[in-house]
Amino acid sequence: MLFRFLILSDEVDDFKREIKIDSEATFLDLHNAILDSVGYTKDQMCSFFICEDDWSKKTEITLVEMDTASEEDNYIMEDTRLEELLEDEHQKLLYVFDYMTERAFFMELREIIPGKDMDKPECSISLGTPPVQIMSFDDFTPKAGGTQDLGEDFYGDSEFDIDELDKEGFDGLEGPMENPFDDERF
Repeated sequence: MLFRFLILSDEVDDFKREIKIDSEATFLDLHNAILDSVGYTKDQMCSFFICEDDWSKKTEITLVEMDTASEEDNYIMEDTRLEELLEDEHQKLLYVFDYMTERAFFMELREIIPGKDMDKPECSISLGTPPVQIMSFDDFTPKAGGTQDLGEDFYGDSEFDIDELDKEGFDGLEGPMENPFDDERF
């Protein structure tokens, strides 16, 4: 059985890769196929994340063994076959290629092709220039919201007055509220 993945970037509008790979291949094989298709070096930490439909991360597949004390299963790219974790068309994945800035490719399992197999992965569509592999943290600007200048009132009114607090909803408070900053220590 073959898997056909579509790979996109939120950094470069015209970037698109399509990779066909055997379902029995490992996530390491897919990792190498992606890096080869974009010309990235293979010396960086990377991870795949199986995602929900809203792109929230569910299961992580790491490049190397991570020492975790969690009760969750640890999946290593070299030891995990694609077919072990992927079974539905339109399954979404993230491929984090720059850990410091959390930059990633958005992937979708576009098609499952039964009755065929491949010896090695193939990049069947290669459009656009990929984003740079490593971006210094100083050069990185997140796309969420467009601005990082939140202003002094982002977290609420800068003229906070404790006397304006309403006791309703605060169980256990009796009598008038006292302002702890009225104490002479402050």
